[in-house]
Amino acid sequence: ESGVNGLITPCHEYKSFAIAAELNRNQLQSKFACEVIRFASACMNIRTNGTIHFGITDSVEDSGWKHGQIIGIKVKEREYYVDALDYIEKCFCENVQEIARKCIHPPVFVEVISKDSQEQRFVVEVDIEPTFSLVKNRFFEVYLPKYNEGSQKVTLTKDRALYQRLGAKSEPVKHNDLATFIQGLQDRDAQREKAERSSTEVHMEIAQNLGRKLSILLNDGKSYMDDSLRYILVTNRCEKDNLNYINFLMHLNIFCVFDFDENSNLSGLYSKYKEHHATRPFFLQDFSNESKTGNPPAQKHLCLFDQTSWIFCNGRSDFIGDEKPCDENTWIRTKKKYLKKAITRICDEILPKRSFIVLFLLLSPVQKPLVDTFQEFYTEMNGTEYIVCIAESRENYTKWANLAQASCSIETLEQCSIVGMKLSHVDATIQTMLPSTAQPRHLPVSTRGLCTLPSLEEEKLFSLEILCADQCDDIKLDLLTEKEIQEIEQNFYRGRKIIWENFWLADKRHCGEIIEREACKDASKLLDDILRGGRLNYSVAKLKIFHHPGSGGSTIARQVLWKRRKDLRCAVIKVSYSPATVCEHALAFRDYEEKEISHCLPVLLLIEDYDEDYLEELRNELMDAVATRKINSPRPYFILMCCRRSNDPERLCKASPLDTVAVTHKLTDSEKSLFRTKLEKLKQKDVKPEFILTFVLMCEEFNETYVRDFVGHILQDIDHSSRDTCLMRYVALLNFYVPNSYVSLSHCEAFLGLGVYTERKSRAYDFKSHLSEQARMIFIELRESTTYISSVQIIHCLVAKEILHQLSGNEPQSQLAMTLLQEKTLFENRFGREEFKKFIRDLFIRRDKRSRGDNTDTLFSPFIEHVCKAEDCEKAIAVLKAAYELLGKDPFFAQQLARLHYNNEKFKDAEHWAGVAKFHLPNDSFILDTEGQVYR
Repeated sequence: ESGVNGLITPCHEYKSFAIAAELNRNQLQSKFACEVIRFASACMNIRTNGTIHFGITDSVEDSGWKHGQIIGIKVKEREYYVDALDYIEKCFCENVQEIARKCIHPPVFVEVISKDSQEQRFVVEVDIEPTFSLVKNRFFEVYLPKYNEGSQKVTLTKDRALYQRLGAKSEPVKHNDLATFIQGLQDRDAQREKAERSSTEVHMEIAQNLGRKLSILLNDGKSYMDDSLRYILVTNRCEKDNLNYINFLMHLNIFCVFDFDENSNLSGLYSKYKEHHATRPFFLQDFSNESKTGNPPAQKHLCLFDQTSWIFCNGRSDFIGDEKPCDENTWIRTKKKYLKKAITRICDEILPKRSFIVLFLLLSPVQKPLVDTFQEFYTEMNGTEYIVCIAESRENYTKWANLAQASCSIETLEQCSIVGMKLSHVDATIQTMLPSTAQPRHLPVSTRGLCTLPSLEEEKLFSLEILCADQCDDIKLDLLTEKEIQEIEQNFYRGRKIIWENFWLADKRHCGEIIEREACKDASKLLDDILRGGRLNYSVAKLKIFHHPGSGGSTIARQVLWKRRKDLRCAVIKVSYSPATVCEHALAFRDYEEKEISHCLPVLLLIEDYDEDYLEELRNELMDAVATRKINSPRPYFILMCCRRSNDPERLCKASPLDTVAVTHKLTDSEKSLFRTKLEKLKQKDVKPEFILTFVLMCEEFNETYVRDFVGHILQDIDHSSRDTCLMRYVALLNFYVPNSYVSLSHCEAFLGLGVYTERKSRAYDFKSHLSEQARMIFIELRESTTYISSVQIIHCLVAKEILHQLSGNEPQSQLAMTLLQEKTLFENRFGREEFKKFIRDLFIRRDKRSRGDNTDTLFSPFIEHVCKAEDCEKAIAVLKAAYELLGKDPFFAQQLARLHYNNEKFKDAEHWAGVAKFHLPNDSFILDTEGQVYR
C-alpha cells in the first residue's frame, strides 16, 4: 500500500475481502461499493491516480497473513462487482455523478494461479483517474453505503464526508480543516495539470540492442547461423497475420515442436518445412478433447500431446500405450506425465548436451501448460543457458515470466529473453544471419534489430533515396571483374560523385579505403551531440556542411550517412519533389514497421545544393507534422544534413559554429600525409595520374599554378577546330559560371553528330571512343539522381575555369556565349531539354548571394559582370538580347536588360525594357521594383 506519489503514479490500497466475497449479493455489493467510493473520492479530492485491490491482504483485517500477500477471492458473478458501482449515483452529489463515473473505471479481474490449488481465484482491481479536465475546481463529498443486519437493507451514512489520502489510508477531512482544504483545490489542480503534461513527454530509454542479443542467444554466441545446433520450438497460438513473419523457422534445424494450439495454424508451417528439409521435426501436440484416455492414441508418426501440438516422431512409439478412460484430474496428471517423459528422453537420451537450443516463441497469451513445459526443460537442462524466449508482447511475456519464476528468477529470465521486438523485425534480423545470397533490403529499428523493406514499399517513398542497413550486400562479388572494381574506384578519384558501392567495396577490402577528412570527424561529433538531445534541440535539427566546390563536401556528407546507416534511418532527399511530398514520405519512412511511433529511430536526411527557401519550407512542414502528434522527445525526429557549395565556407561556419562544418581545399598536415600515401598506392596499381585528376588536384590543394600547368599539359596539341574541343568550351563555360550544371549525354551525342540517344536502345557506339584524348581526360560522365539522365561535366569547376581561359585564346567570352546560343542541335534536342535551358538561363540571370555562400552579392550574374568588366556593357547587352529572343522572350531577361541599361545610365532603353517585362508580368513585385528604379 502506498500514499500519494507524483499524482500520475497510482497510490494503492489493499482489501482481502475474503469474508465479504462469500456474502449474498446485497451485502457484497454494499461492502465493495463502500470501499471503492471512499478510496475513489479521497483520490479525486487529492487529484491522484489510484488502484484499490480486493484479494490482497492488508495489515488491519488480515491477521495471520503477510501484508500485501496475494490470496485472491472467489468470484461468484462478475456482474455483482460491476453493478455495485451503481452506488455512485446514490453516494455522490448530483452535479458530480457523471464526473465520478468517468474517474472511476470498471472493475478488472486478474486471475491468480497457485501451484497448490486448482480453484479459480481473482484479484479484483478498480482504477481511479481524476484527470484535470474533469475535476478542475470541484470537490467530492460522499455518503457511504452500509448494510443493516437488523433490517437486512442497505442504508447510506447520515452525513456526507470529504475524504482525502493520508499516507496509505483514506481519511475524512476534519471539520476545522474543511475551509483550508477547499481553498487548496486550485493549487492541487495546478499540480495535476503539470503532472499530466509531464507524463505525456516521452522519456526516452536507451533501447536494448535486441538485434545483437537475438543473434548471440540464438546462435550460442556466434553472430551467424549454421547447422551446428538443433532447435526445439515451444510455441502457442499463432494468428494468421503472424504466419508471414515466422519464415525464419524454415531455416532453423528444428528437431521437434511443442505447439500449444488446438487449432494449430502451424500445420501449414510443417508442410512448408518439409519442402525445405529432408528430415522432419517432431510436432508435439495436445491430446484432443474428444479422446480423454490415460494414454495418447496411437497413430502413424503422430502422437497427440498437449492442448495444441503434434508429434511427428518418425515412427517412434515410446509414448504409446493402452487407451483407458480417466477422469479430469487423471487426464491433467497424465498429460504432465507424458510431457515430462518426452522432455526427459529428448534431453537425456536423444540429443547430446549443448547441441540444441530450446526456443520459446510466445505468440499469444500464455497458459499454464506452456509454463509447465518451461519448468521441465529448466530442470532437465540445469538452467537457462540453452533456453531462449521471444515475445513481441510485453504483456504476454510478463504473465509467462510471473508464472515461470517458480523455477527461476525474473532477472534470469530477462537475460535469456527478447521482449518487445516486433515479430517482423525478429524475422528480418534472423534472415540476415543466414548464408543466403538473395536477401531483401533491411532498415534498422528502435529495438536495434532489422525490418524488411520490400521494393513495393520503397517505391512509395519515391522522393527519398533510401540508404539501407545492408546497402549493396546484394552485390555478387564473384560476378564483378577486377577491371569493373577498378573502374568504380577510379571514377570517384577522377571527380565523379561518390556512390554507395565505393564505401561497400572499401569496407570489404576489395579496393583501397576512402580517406576520412577531419571535417567528417567534426560532422560525426556534431551529429552525436544532436542525438544526445538537449535543451535547445528541436524536433527537426539541422547539421550544415559548407564546402569549397570540389573539396569533397558531398563525399563527407555521404560518409556520415554510410557510417550511421545501421543505427539511424538514412536517406537522401530528391529536391525535385515538393517539400510537402518529401515531408509525407519522411514521416512514413520514420514510422515504417515501428511498434510505437514515440520511440522510433531519428531519421537522418541529406539535402544537397538546395535553395534556402526550399529548405525552410521543408523544415516547417516537418515541424508542423511532428507538432500534430503532441509527443515531446529529447531527441529530434529528423536531422537535416544540409550540404552546399560555398566560396567562403569558413565564414558561414563561424556564423553558426555549433551546427556547421566547413570543408575547404586546404589540407591539414595529417590529411596531406593521408592523401600522399593514397596517391602512392594508386600509382602502384599502375593508375596514371591523368585518370585520377581530381584526386591529384586535391593532393595539391587545388594550387592555381599547379592547376594551370596541369591543364596546359593536357591541352597540348589539341585540335582547336574540332567539334569535341568546341563542346569542351561550352561545357566549361556552363560549369564555371553555373554551379552543378551539366550537359546531357544526349545533347553531346547530337552535337557530335552521333545520332539520337534513347534510354531503351542499346548503343551501337561508345561515346567516349568519339572523343579526343584530351576530352576523355577532362570529361566525367554522371547520372542525375532525380531525372536519371546520363550527362557530362568537367571534372572540377577550377579545371573548367582554366580550360575556358586557355581554349578561348583571343576570343571574348561574350562571343563564345553568342555562338552557344546559335547551336540549334543543343536547344532542339528533346532529352534533358528543360535542364539545359535552365542552366543557360542561370548563366545569364543567376546572381551571386552571400546568403548562398558566395563571396559577394553581385548586381548581375557572374558571367554578365565578367563581360561588362573584361569587355564592355554593350557586349553584355547584346548577348542578353540574343538570349531573350532565343529563350521565348522571358520577361526576367527583359528585367535584367532594364537593370543593365539604367546601371549604365541608358535610361530610355531601360524604360523600354522595363515596359516589356511589365507587359508580360504586370503584377510581379520584382519587375515593378525595377520599373520604379528606372524612374528614380
